[in-house]
Amino acid sequence: MIVLGIDCGSEITGYGVVDGSGGRLRYIDAGAIRVSARDGLPDKLQAIFSALQQVIAKNQPECVAIENVFYAVNAKSALKLGHVRGVAMLAASSAGLPVAEYAPLAIKSSVVGYGRAEKSQVQNMVTRLLGLKAEPDPPDVADALAIAICHIHTAATLKKQGAATRS
Repeated sequence: MIVLGIDCGSEITGYGVVDGSGGRLRYIDAGAIRVSARDGLPDKLQAIFSALQQVIAKNQPECVAIENVFYAVNAKSALKLGHVRGVAMLAASSAGLPVAEYAPLAIKSSVVGYGRAEKSQVQNMVTRLLGLKAEPDPPDVADALAIAICHIHTAATLKKQGAATRS
């Protein structure tokens, strides 16, 4: 299963593509989509949408995983994040891909083993799990890879549970 994880942000949106086939995690691609703080919201959203479409076309994921909305510092930040999440979902659905959403605590628990892990701990574990030579930077990229890994782990668990209930 090839999963595109997206860490939505109004200035930096991280993406990470991980293959979980054969019970192993394999890094495929990752990066950061950066938009200028000076650009208007419509231009930012268009840039993020176009970049995600290119990532999807290049990597051909089977599904997309994103982080659920969490409590933001203020309403304006939450609204901007909601717009970016909507654009990420639109890019996925435009390509006919299902979208899975995960809470931040679930993502960190799945990757680090502790739901309140620091960003540096997520970076470190993603590096180790994927056998990378360097920690993904900026942290948004590590977060996106962590989201993809979380989905792979969750899908594997659900598959095992489904097999157990049918036996």
